[in-house]
Amino acid sequence: MSEQHPAPKADAARKAPTRRPGQPKSARRRSRELALQGLYEWLISAAEAGVIDAHMREQEEFRGVDAAHFDALLHGCIAEAALLDAVLAQHVDRKTSELSPVEHAVLMIGAYELKHCLDIPYRVAINEAVELAKSFGGTDGHKYVNGVLDRAALQLRPVEVKARNAQR
Repeated sequence: MSEQHPAPKADAARKAPTRRPGQPKSARRRSRELALQGLYEWLISAAEAGVIDAHMREQEEFRGVDAAHFDALLHGCIAEAALLDAVLAQHVDRKTSELSPVEHAVLMIGAYELKHCLDIPYRVAINEAVELAKSFGGTDGHKYVNGVLDRAALQLRPVEVKARNAQR
């Protein structure tokens, strides 16, 4: 997971449906993808959030994005980076600074959604992060992301996780 990856390029109901080939991506999924790209840029270059935001908005892919969710993710993750890393540090096997920038950014997005986006079921937030890792991360990065966010969910959304586990 510590290998470097090229820059990333490119909602669901209770159970995140699998998107069929040719089916358009949801506005939320697109916002996550662009926020991932912006966080990647921030982690690599330490550029100012406003500069990264402007750069992301210039992208053709920005059309059709849930702009409010994009803003929340990009600016929220940057503003709360130290807090999110403190949560993640309890569940990762190395310093967050040693993670690949893609997996680090994906984990930040997942942790942010778990912490702040209570309208998104925790399993959906985790699944969306896993999908980002599959699309943009290393070969098995999605497995790592899934494990870390599963453990983080128990800390960030204990009532929801315990209620779901009790239903099983």
